[in-house]
Parts: sequence; structure tokens; C-alpha cells
Amino acid sequence: MLIKKKIKVLVVDDSALFREVLSRGISVDDDLVVVDTARDPYDARDKILKYKPDVMTCDIQMPKMDGIEFIRQLLPQYPIPVIVISTVDGAVFDAMNAGAVDFIAKPALTSTDTVKGFFYELIYKIKVASTANIVNSKTVSSPDKPHGVFSGTNTDIIIAIGASTGGTEAISQIVSSLPGNMPGIVIVQHIPPMFSSMFAQRLNTTSSLEVKEAQNGDYIETGKVFIAPGDKHMRVKKVGSKYKVECFEGEKVNGHCPSVDVLFESVARAAGKNAIGIILTGMGYDGAKGLLEMKKYGAKTIGQDEATSVVYGMPKVAYNIGAVDKQVPLDRISNTLFSMLGHM
Repeated sequence: MLIKKKIKVLVVDDSALFREVLSRGISVDDDLVVVDTARDPYDARDKILKYKPDVMTCDIQMPKMDGIEFIRQLLPQYPIPVIVISTVDGAVFDAMNAGAVDFIAKPALTSTDTVKGFFYELIYKIKVASTANIVNSKTVSSPDKPHGVFSGTNTDIIIAIGASTGGTEAISQIVSSLPGNMPGIVIVQHIPPMFSSMFAQRLNTTSSLEVKEAQNGDYIETGKVFIAPGDKHMRVKKVGSKYKVECFEGEKVNGHCPSVDVLFESVARAAGKNAIGIILTGMGYDGAKGLLEMKKYGAKTIGQDEATSVVYGMPKVAYNIGAVDKQVPLDRISNTLFSMLGHM
């Protein structure tokens, strides 16, 4: 009889109470085992050597060394998937830039329902993280600036991007490499609602484009990027000669709200051959069918390759069902996009 190997988890947090809460909550799942806990990065380093965990959860604010610096120093030596557990703070994106695979907000321990929801999400993220591609994802070159000058003559073009685990860094690299006169861009990233506006604000400071969290009724225009709110679906509609964003509450699709499929399918119908779809790193299959729908309506499509994906799930499914025109490394997506725009 084949015995399934449990995923070994190391919990790192400076709060003894929260270490205990995390250990108990994670251990409820039969596929996971908490091998130990650590109070700070130095304590964690010793226990990493001792237990060789498959996944580490890590706080950001800790004594002796903060979690971001710990991750930055740790991963070149010990490429362990790290999930950051933190208060609602933009520092989580610094942790992602340092090499963390995913993040989740600390729950209010006063609410039983909130705690239950937190652990449901955390356990899922740990299982996804255990499959993550750490070494290759951090040795990828930064995207080249696209060659040539974008003329921007076709104002009907729209670019749609979808991503999940590892996507915040992938999106950041792509968006920050693009010029300010790009066609309007709409993005669904699987992200908690409290962080979607922070993510948009962060992108806005590092990009030549104007980036914001989408609001119902926004018009998609040249030089603008819209990030779907973390708790609402986003779709695109054609209103006269313009494209308009609709953000709405709804049931999860493919386990997610916002869903990439919801966005891609709406772009297929609204823009047809005047669209480009890009599917990036992430677990599962959300966005694959929507990207195929875009292709059927005449859109050009790009998928991130396996070597540069933190989790080669969504792009793999899309590629396997024939939804991807070009599958390329992350650092070549911007130039591939530019090349496609030149033929539209």
C-alpha cells in the first residue's frame, strides 16, 4: 500500500500565541504536518537545517531580522516555498519581490468564521506552494524593454491579463516594462480584496502607465491599466466606440472571484480580433477556457512558459487545449506583446 507523504511545514512568527494557533489550524489537514515553529529568522534557520521543511510560513515584522530580509537571504541557499502571513500592508509585495510564493492576511482571532476562512485559504495556499518552482522563478532575467516605438493608431485594441500564484511579480515585471501609450489593459489577479488596491497603487508608482483598481463604469483608455477588485468579478462591455468596465459581486467561478475566465470571455465578445490575451503563472485552470474563447473570436494569445512560472498550472491547461498562440518566458512577454501589436 502506497503511503502518501505529508507536506512538512515550518511556522515562523514572533508571537507565541499565533505560532500555536497556526500550528493547530494547519495540522487539522491530514496532508500537512507542522514539523516545528520558530520565533525569529535565526531560530528558523536552525530548524530549516534540522527538518528540511517543504513549505515555510513567515511573518514580516520580527525581531533581529524582518521577514523580507530573511527571505532574501534564505532562498539563494535554501529554495523553500515561503508564504507570508502578515497584517494588511503593502510590505507583502516587497516579500513577493524578495522571493515569497504567496501571502495571506492575518485574521482577527476574535471571529470564529474569519479564522475558519483563513485556515481554509492558508491550507490551500500551502498545498499550492509545495509544488512551486522556486529556483527558476528567481533566476529569470528582467523583461527587456520592448523594441521600437508603439504607434498607438488602433484605439480599438484591448489587452487582458490573468494570473494567480506568483502573478503579482510577473504582472509587475510586464507592466513596468511597457511605455505609457499602450492600449488599455485589464487584469485579473487572484488576490485578497484588501490587497488589490495596494497592488494597483504599487504598480502605478513603478510604471509609465496609469494603474488603478477598477471601479464599475470606468472607461478603458490608452495608457490606463485596471486591476479587478479582490472580491468582485470584472468584465468588459463595448459601449458605442469605447470599452467599459463592469465590476460586480457574484459566485466564485473556477473557485475564484474575481475569475480570469469571466474577464477573458467578456473581452472575447466585446473586442474580438482587436484583443490580446495573456495568461500567467497560477494553480488550476481559471482563464484557460476564456483564453480559448478569445482565440476563437480572433484575438492573439500569449502564455507564460513552464520554466519561468512559479506554478505552471493555468498556462499549462491553456496551452494543452490549444488556447495559446505563443508560449514564451516571462522576460520575453513584453516584446512578444509588442510584436503582436505591430500586426494589428
